[in-house]
Amino acid sequence: MIERHAIGSKGPRRGPFLHVSIALFGLAAFISFIALGNWQVERRAWKLDLIERVGQRVHASPVSAPAPEQWPAVNRADDEYRRVSVRGSFVPGGEFKVAAATELGSGYWVLTALRRVDGSLVFINRGYVGQGVTPLAPANGTVVVTGLLRLNEPGGGVLRDNVPDEGRWYSRDVRAMAVEAGLGKVAPYFIDAGEGEPGSPGGDGPTGGLTVISFKNTHLIYAVTWYGLAAMLVAAALIAWRHRPL
Repeated sequence: MIERHAIGSKGPRRGPFLHVSIALFGLAAFISFIALGNWQVERRAWKLDLIERVGQRVHASPVSAPAPEQWPAVNRADDEYRRVSVRGSFVPGGEFKVAAATELGSGYWVLTALRRVDGSLVFINRGYVGQGVTPLAPANGTVVVTGLLRLNEPGGGVLRDNVPDEGRWYSRDVRAMAVEAGLGKVAPYFIDAGEGEPGSPGGDGPTGGLTVISFKNTHLIYAVTWYGLAAMLVAAALIAWRHRPL
């Protein structure tokens, strides 16, 4: 009898500790779910603002592309997808093909360096050509190209790194391209040429105007999911409380 009493006496001591531990874990989980839901709501507001700003930029009148003294301040939030124009001449030999998948099929983006009238360099994405197609040479002389400003894409694609020595490019890393071509300092951005711009005639030449402007916005779904988990946790706690031993 004494031995059974000793074993049974452990129950009352462990019971409250276990209940408190479960309650604290549930509270921490509830707070985390609410915090994650709030974060997704904030991200959704940011994404909607971004979509609105980009929509305004791509339809605005073009402005002059940032000059060298402005390059350090160029950033994604303020400048990407801004409609810009640039005057200069295409650089012979300063051309690269980057693997691309577009609405026209799989092929390449054709990026060609352009020397501005002030002597600075910026790459122009002249557009898409299909596999096996030799892009037409860009126009000679001074041209004015209008398009969308895009920031440098260093390193490579999601699954493949650029291999400059072998001429294999999976991202539009214009800084690495400038080094490979011995061009020197280049703008930290490139310009997606619009349809029919100089050097982007379409047809057998590069086809411009294919910039994809879309932003995945699933933050509301995630927010509802996190808030739903928090609500389920509260419901489970209420059920457990109602059926607690008296």
